[in-house]
Amino acid sequence: MKRLAAAGRALTLCAALPAAADPPTLSLPLDCAYGRTCVIEDYVDTDPGPGTRDHACGPKSRDGHRGTDFMLLSFAAMRSGVDVRAAAPGTVAATRDGMADTPVTPDTRAAIAGRECGNAVRVDHGDGWQTLYCHLEHGSIAVRRGERVARGDTLGQVGLSGLTNAPHLHLGLLHQGRIADPFAPQARDTCALDPGTGMWQPPLPYTPTGLFTAGFSTSVPDLNAVTSGGARVTTSVPDAPLVLYGRVVHAEPGDRLTLSARGPGGNIFRRTIPLDTPRAQLVRAFGRPAPPGGWPPGAYRGHVRLWRGETLVATRHADITVRP
Repeated sequence: MKRLAAAGRALTLCAALPAAADPPTLSLPLDCAYGRTCVIEDYVDTDPGPGTRDHACGPKSRDGHRGTDFMLLSFAAMRSGVDVRAAAPGTVAATRDGMADTPVTPDTRAAIAGRECGNAVRVDHGDGWQTLYCHLEHGSIAVRRGERVARGDTLGQVGLSGLTNAPHLHLGLLHQGRIADPFAPQARDTCALDPGTGMWQPPLPYTPTGLFTAGFSTSVPDLNAVTSGGARVTTSVPDAPLVLYGRVVHAEPGDRLTLSARGPGGNIFRRTIPLDTPRAQLVRAFGRPAPPGGWPPGAYRGHVRLWRGETLVATRHADITVRP
């Protein structure tokens, strides 16, 4: 799954943060069970140049990413309704609604320029600190400008508005109008490995293990093809195999990867792959040949999830369209 950057450009936004004191504590901004029904996919990019680096000097960010992305497990979870909650008490400083819940494509990206955050709420916590909640569902915003909110109050629900193609909440943190990292608000140029140095109460766990990408192909790809992007197929024909792959980084022995796919005819496959001898990077894939008569034309979606015991470490999805 290729997700698009720059989600927090609208409703004010910004550059790097100078050192700041006494930030507020933050609670989980979603009505979810972290590590079970939601997980952080991307962190703030702390590399000031063209490279990518998260707060722990790991790879779990995207170039120029200016927030923390809390990913749901599936589109079905989003459709069931997942509340976005105020991470700290404060006053609603701004809201925006009216944008459709439509996954962005190269053809529609220009139409949302300046509104990449989608339907959104910005909350002022005092002393220059604000939180920004992006990609909310159209019509779900439950607060108004000037309204006081308590920690945990519902602001809206997770949607697909703005610059996104996956169900998640982009949480932006601002101090004096500049981007801050809630995992390392005091120092952007060091590696913050201690979760106690962040703003989260209770602290949110971090692991360098993750999924770089997921995609569909018509054959089992190797690491080079996945890394270059050459393996990815977004349209196919009815008689071609459907193969779902995931690129994993820094897995640990005992981790497991689940790959599942569904199409117009229902479930296609579900496969669990143990990662008993992982490497720094690896690709795992699973698929099916076309059935007699070929795959029914239409949209197909695959999910790749990485688990450590019963804890969700990472999740990504991929889409492909079978054309007649």
